[in-house]
Amino acid sequence: MKTIYTDNNATTAVAPEVYEAMIPYLTANYFNPSSMYEPARATADALTDARKTIAGHLGVADPKQILLTSCASESNNTAIFGAAKANPNRRHVITTAVEHPAVLEVCKDLARSGFRVTFLPVDTDGNLSVEDFIRALDADTLLVTIMHANNETGVVFPIEQLSRLTKETDPSIVFHTDATQSVGKLPIDLNGNFRHVDLLSFSGHKLHAPKGIGALYMKRGTPCRPLLIGGHQEGGRRAGTENVPYIIALAKAVELATEHIEDEQTRIRALRDKLEQRLEDVIPHVQINGKGAQRLPNTSNISCHFIEGEGMLFELSQNGICASSGSACTSGSLEPSHVLIALNVPFTAVHGSIRFSFSRYNTDEDVDRIVEVFPEIVANLRKLSPYWDNETNSPRPEADGLVWRTQ
Repeated sequence: MKTIYTDNNATTAVAPEVYEAMIPYLTANYFNPSSMYEPARATADALTDARKTIAGHLGVADPKQILLTSCASESNNTAIFGAAKANPNRRHVITTAVEHPAVLEVCKDLARSGFRVTFLPVDTDGNLSVEDFIRALDADTLLVTIMHANNETGVVFPIEQLSRLTKETDPSIVFHTDATQSVGKLPIDLNGNFRHVDLLSFSGHKLHAPKGIGALYMKRGTPCRPLLIGGHQEGGRRAGTENVPYIIALAKAVELATEHIEDEQTRIRALRDKLEQRLEDVIPHVQINGKGAQRLPNTSNISCHFIEGEGMLFELSQNGICASSGSACTSGSLEPSHVLIALNVPFTAVHGSIRFSFSRYNTDEDVDRIVEVFPEIVANLRKLSPYWDNETNSPRPEADGLVWRTQ
């Protein structure tokens, strides 16, 4: 049975070109780039070139503004904790209720430490109110940290506008965005549309590089203390010997993502739209979360009323289809998605969410196979639901008495 992989917001397959680029630095060119002898110079030069490549594809003029980390979680922790430590005279942080745990939990930790944190709500489509954002800014605000695109629903926030409004209000407020899901899928130019952003995080394994490599753009002059200390690497901003093979891999992956970004906006978007349309046509009581908002072209979050996501995932897996019920970082929890709760998804659907996320390696045949098996999976699981009437193939009358909204 062919495996159909549609969980690319959790992780991606390493691209063959990326694998080939990194192999020499796991074998012959294994040297520590900080060493002074001649063989290590080629490794150091490769590291410099990789940083230039990453910077160039993000519109960053000075490659030294790219801090190389182990993952997006480290990048987010560095940005948020680092900004908080560097601005001791201010105690207010603004974020949203739908951030990835790598931001949300850090902000909660700051709140426990005495910081005042504003968690901005979203509407039922996942959109953020710009008016709410403006009202939240005040003289005590030290940091804004708002994701570019949501990992569960794909909803895109207007970072260009929000960062501009922040700087117009007070240029000293640090603006950070977690762009883990958007780098390689949406155009990002840190000298253009994102020029008001001070800190930007992303990870390699979301764009066909290996797990274990990430980056943090740090605009020159941004006050931000190091998270890891004890070494001179990364200009003294992150201690630890550089992971050269994976840095080479990240540079190649960013390069390839830039080359394929038009495919992301056209062919992959068409796959997503085809899947949603065909499933909506044949499955009753289904909703596309975030459909009314601007979304990533590859992401579809579908809630099927009256059944559990775990059952759907199991049956999909039995048919060779890999999908997700939300963030991979919280998939072991029995609690419903905090993102869907924030969207006020109905009680009858909040546990029955499936996320399909595509990559450039997906095909029309993959969508056809999902459409072939998924409606039957939903129908069979509903036969077991206490809220479903099998004779009428519709919700039982008593389902009308449920609390239909989570809030």
